[in-house]
Amino acid sequence: MKNLVFVTFLWAFSFSLIGEFLAGKIDSYFSVFVRVALAALVFLPFTKFRGIKPSFALSIMAIGAVQIGVMYLFYYNSFLYLSVPEVALFTIFTPFYVTLVYDAFNRKFKKLYLVSVGIAVFGAFIIKYGAINDGFLTGFLLVQGANICFGAGQSAYKILLEKNTIEQKGIFGYFHFGAFFVTLLAFLVFGNFSRITPDLTQSAVLIWLGVVASGVGYYLWNKGATQVDSGVLAIMNNALIPAAIIVNLLFWYKQTDLLRLVVGGVILFASLAVHKRIIKFYENHEVKTV
Repeated sequence: MKNLVFVTFLWAFSFSLIGEFLAGKIDSYFSVFVRVALAALVFLPFTKFRGIKPSFALSIMAIGAVQIGVMYLFYYNSFLYLSVPEVALFTIFTPFYVTLVYDAFNRKFKKLYLVSVGIAVFGAFIIKYGAINDGFLTGFLLVQGANICFGAGQSAYKILLEKNTIEQKGIFGYFHFGAFFVTLLAFLVFGNFSRITPDLTQSAVLIWLGVVASGVGYYLWNKGATQVDSGVLAIMNNALIPAAIIVNLLFWYKQTDLLRLVVGGVILFASLAVHKRIIKFYENHEVKTV
């Protein structure tokens, strides 16, 4: 639990650092690649290359490729369309995708999930009422893509490590290696090579995000995920939201409609309470397999 709390505080600054110093200034594919490459270098000296089954290593790489590789591609580009508080708030959908992905693997569809998701979408609508445009919708969908990747990845990692008892520091490099290859390919194909020269401040931000937020942060987060139940994990996923918004408003306060932000945020959190009740309902009733 303490690992999750520490990383929540650590990541609370990441939203603002990306939104204020990198988004729209440095090519997003380059930023993602550098961040992942630095994280991979952090764990390279600790990685065990002997005594690890190729299938297990590939599984960890696949999880990393999705959880942070593809996720970052969605996440960084969302800042081109949304403010920092909006990006932070819209990550609240992650627990929905954790349960939806899990049920999809079990070939189950639970219709009542549409109720809680619908409430959350209404909360997002309140926040941006009167200013919904193609840019907002694009940003919103990009965050949802990031949420799906992050939720599915951490769930898969938790399940895999529950089935394989192993010292995590020696294998976590594979997690970053998987993300490395995905982000390298994306950068080579989609990157804007005229916008890959960060200044001193931007370089410092990239180093912090790569070495500390990603390198140390994801190791502690995924390790913490294996030490708690799924309910605690869902709560900690959303504890990051108010922390990130508070940091942004305290250090980089910009003109914003606080009333709509608060009202919409309350509705978003209410959707989580409804979602938890729906989960309990289904736990007590048999659900038909499709």
